[in-house]
Amino acid sequence: MQQRKLGGSGIATPPIIFGGNVFGWTLDKAASFRILDKLVDVGLTCIDTADVYSAWAPGNQGGESEAIIGDWLAARGNRAKVTILTKVGMQMGPRDADGNGPKHAVGLSPRWIAQGVEDSLRRLRTDSIDLYQAHKDDPETPLADSLGAFGDLIKAGKVRAIGASNYSAARLGEALAVSAQHGLPRYQTLQPLYNMMDRKVFEAELGPLCQREGIGVINYYALASGFLSGKYRSEADFGKSKRGGGMAKYLTPRGLAVLDALDAVAKEMSATPAQVALAWLLAKPAVTAPIASATTEAQVDDLVKAATLTLPADAVATLDGASAE
Repeated sequence: MQQRKLGGSGIATPPIIFGGNVFGWTLDKAASFRILDKLVDVGLTCIDTADVYSAWAPGNQGGESEAIIGDWLAARGNRAKVTILTKVGMQMGPRDADGNGPKHAVGLSPRWIAQGVEDSLRRLRTDSIDLYQAHKDDPETPLADSLGAFGDLIKAGKVRAIGASNYSAARLGEALAVSAQHGLPRYQTLQPLYNMMDRKVFEAELGPLCQREGIGVINYYALASGFLSGKYRSEADFGKSKRGGGMAKYLTPRGLAVLDALDAVAKEMSATPAQVALAWLLAKPAVTAPIASATTEAQVDDLVKAATLTLPADAVATLDGASAE
């Protein structure tokens, strides 16, 4: 499977990155191990996770995904075969009795970055994280302080490269300028929301900025939380998964038009709507590798097919038109 470069990080990835938020949430440990084994077998060896995955699930504290990946790495002894991406800086901690919380955001202070990386390394049972990402912007901490802390981790060999997630174009541009001005490591990747249903914000400023600056884009919710798979076509379908309740925002005339276009292109290409939706992203010059998840081995096979599916220009144009905002 052809590899793609993650910005200037020196790290390469398959065309699709596996989203590890399912580990410890919709997949238990045994099922997670089966999926992880399958990913290595088919060559989808880049796995994205975060220290907070999956704190939103009842009974979870955060760190469950990293811990499962770490146990799997230890059991298989195959750390060299996989590329591990994780994140720091999002809210962390248990929810209260009313389901709220955590009550504080730890942000990107040097103190928390230093503590967070040690916690992630321990859970992942590894000495080094390939790509360590700022999970969200922290306007309360000077960018130079956060970038300096990340630089210390790179010097110590605990992190190979750094990336950003959920940054605005203005703040990402400011961070890149601070890196250049102070001789600090720069964000080599951006993890934004981007898919056929959520185009406007990324395409307006973030995408062009990333292309100008050579930033690798590894977008999340590549299938719009499953909507672009085509399995949610009416409110009656919302019960098909734990994410079904969030589909109402997509079940609009535009959303249905997108599904119709995906169906038409999928039929022409002997593919599935999900494969076509991912291939559409891979056809975008600003995108390096979309992030997508799977909970069955058959769905992993779908990801492999998507990674090798090339859409003709007229198909991309059809999908562009149907999904225009």
